[in-house]
Amino acid sequence: MTETPQRPLRVLAAMSGGVDSAVAAARAAEAGHDVTGVHLALSANPQSFRTGARGCCTIEDSRDARRAADVIGIPFYVWDLAERFREDVVEDFVAEYEAGRTPNPCLRCNEKIKFAALLDKALALGFDAVCTGHYATVVTGADGNRELHRASDMAKDQSYVLGVLDERQLAHAMFPLGDTLTTKDEIRAEAERRGLAVAKKPDSHDICFIADGDTQGFLANRLGGRAEGDILDESGAKLGTHDGAFGFTIGQRKGLRIGHPAPDGKPRYVLDISPVNNTVTVGPAEALDVTALTAIKPRWCGTPPSGPGTYTAQLRAHGGETEVTAELTDGTLHVTFTEPVRGVAPGQAVVLYDGTRVVGSATIATTVRRERAAAG
Repeated sequence: MTETPQRPLRVLAAMSGGVDSAVAAARAAEAGHDVTGVHLALSANPQSFRTGARGCCTIEDSRDARRAADVIGIPFYVWDLAERFREDVVEDFVAEYEAGRTPNPCLRCNEKIKFAALLDKALALGFDAVCTGHYATVVTGADGNRELHRASDMAKDQSYVLGVLDERQLAHAMFPLGDTLTTKDEIRAEAERRGLAVAKKPDSHDICFIADGDTQGFLANRLGGRAEGDILDESGAKLGTHDGAFGFTIGQRKGLRIGHPAPDGKPRYVLDISPVNNTVTVGPAEALDVTALTAIKPRWCGTPPSGPGTYTAQLRAHGGETEVTAELTDGTLHVTFTEPVRGVAPGQAVVLYDGTRVVGSATIATTVRRERAAAG
């Protein structure tokens, strides 16, 4: 297995205004590629999407990206994809929470914006590849097909949020930071050596279009404000009220605002969210144990698997791996865990791995909880 051959290509470098994408663009240019930088304007009101280290997509970010492109010595443009971003990412995010699911907008952005809208436009303009600052690696398998693999440094690996890319998209993807066994401080030091002013710029955190980090407030504003409902225990007894089921996620412990402790004195967690009757069910941590799940809308980084197989799975962007068996049946992925896992929520992505290779991704539809012994 070898890295994708580095013949000179016409490369469109997506430059967010941060240090990773700037260094990625610089490395692509240094490797001899014909690089053009582009900043994606994803907000109809670009002055409002950053608060300190949170968010992105501001006029400040576009200026930082332009300055970086000037230093690298590459052409630079700003492309307005705000409407597409609103429809495919923001509205999808709101709709998923309204339905009681927990989406990952970064996956949706990679699927619908960076490697669909942006890539399609790039190819139409004669570019060969889109370059980003993600930490992942594209290699060429023994059969000549492209494969997506984890980054060399697992601490920075971002392959989970790229698991939605298909083989065609991988054939036009470039991740210059993926094989870098360096710390983020060393990436910043490299940016400083290259004269890039973003070397010390803080990383953006949380959801880019919720600059203040108040997801519940954002959803309440979008979904009509206060929508009081009941918080129930596993028996159906009312423990308290909430201001909207959309403000909760499976596995959540904080912010439940239950007036009295559980009989055993242990913390309680969100077990289920029912948007139909606007209820939230809470219970003990062990009630979160999941032994299996089904997932829909699978996307494969290459040839879809046939028959049952043994893999490792990752269930959240910064989560660990767990051993599973999985099989695709009539378009639905059935996954069984070797050991129970906790905090698995419909709407999240399950990404399958074969060693370091990303097999594919699917959206969790249902989960199977481990049966618990009745209290005696």
